Amino acid sequence: MKIVAALGGNAIIRYREKGTATEQLGHIDAAVAPLARMVAAGHSVLITHGNGPQVGDILLQNECARDAVPRMPLDVCGAESQGMIGYMVQQCMQNRLEALGVRAPVVAVLTRTCVDSADPAFAVPSKAIGPYYTRAEARSLGEAEGWTFREEPARGWRRVVPSPEPAAVLEAGPVKVLFETGAVVVAGGGGGVPVVRTAGGLRGVEAVVDKDRAAAHLASIIGADLLLMLTDVEGVYLDYGGANEKLVRSMDSREARDFLARGEAGTGTMAPKVEAAVRFVEKTGGIAVIAHLDAAEDAGAGLAGTKVTPA
Repeated sequence: MKIVAALGGNAIIRYREKGTATEQLGHIDAAVAPLARMVAAGHSVLITHGNGPQVGDILLQNECARDAVPRMPLDVCGAESQGMIGYMVQQCMQNRLEALGVRAPVVAVLTRTCVDSADPAFAVPSKAIGPYYTRAEARSLGEAEGWTFREEPARGWRRVVPSPEPAAVLEAGPVKVLFETGAVVVAGGGGGVPVVRTAGGLRGVEAVVDKDRAAAHLASIIGADLLLMLTDVEGVYLDYGGANEKLVRSMDSREARDFLARGEAGTGTMAPKVEAAVRFVEKTGGIAVIAHLDAAEDAGAGLAGTKVTPA
């Protein structure tokens, strides 16, 4: 079976954690352990990952050191986060495979994603990045830096940036070749560095592409059977955070579209996951599962999370 596993950036740095390298490596190592067992069992695995907390932290580092070193734009910071997390995933996966006696190359590919410069998403920041702030901290940073913030219930305020639709993953061809020759590929990190085509060539833009939408795009290109989106919650919920909260175990793409239309997925990170699941299953006839990072193996077997199937 061909599997694309998307690791959420919010699951790599957990709520209230500092986000040290040790913490992130620990979560990544635990996440790739079941993926390594899938490879050992004969499955082909491509790994993508989010970068929301990490790229936000890199931007914050830029701000703190702006009097000493030049600040880098968001696309460059995104590329930096891709290299950092890609290395961590690559190293943990290689170690896990070797421990299982599997000799397979693990390759991290710096990935760019082409977006439309006229995408209306540029005018409506929606992708949360960086740490959580109090209302007062968010207000102060918003006034000082011109940043836009959004409140996440029970957690705090986070910076939001534009999140345009992925039109094409520029490295999709090489990624597919590596995947088909038996490599475990790490690609599409953070959705890929967003670029636009201009008369003068490709140019990076200040945005973060949603990694789940990019993962669905890559999964379609490589002919994946399963899109596994791993995050920091158990799956898709009805009335999330409310008195009648209930985990949805399965839904077909028609039910998922209705779920989105009713606004049940909210405006945070779950809506893009459900949208990505719908796109993938409708385009390929495959299966998508949204589950907690710690339940990857059970989710792959259909025993955990929320399964989305074709209608």
